[in-house]
Amino acid sequence: TLAADAGAKALYEKSCAGCHGADGKGNEKMATVLGVKDLSLVGKETKSKSDDELLKVIAEGRGKMPASKYTKEEQKQVLGYVHSLAK
Repeated sequence: TLAADAGAKALYEKSCAGCHGADGKGNEKMATVLGVKDLSLVGKETKSKSDDELLKVIAEGRGKMPASKYTKEEQKQVLGYVHSLAK
């Protein structure tokens, strides 16, 4: 629904877009600051992972990415939004 999509976008923009970019292609300046190669969420590496694997990263964090403070439902909304960016 549009309301759920808007909510998911707001969650993404609040906690994810700073590093992963509004378009999911990654913020190059943040990648440099964090000393990582790529922060893209729309590339092959992310697309090759299952939803369960991606939800685990959202929930628990990975590397310098902090764990999510979102509920399981909000985490699923963010994942859905990330999938929409990759289309």
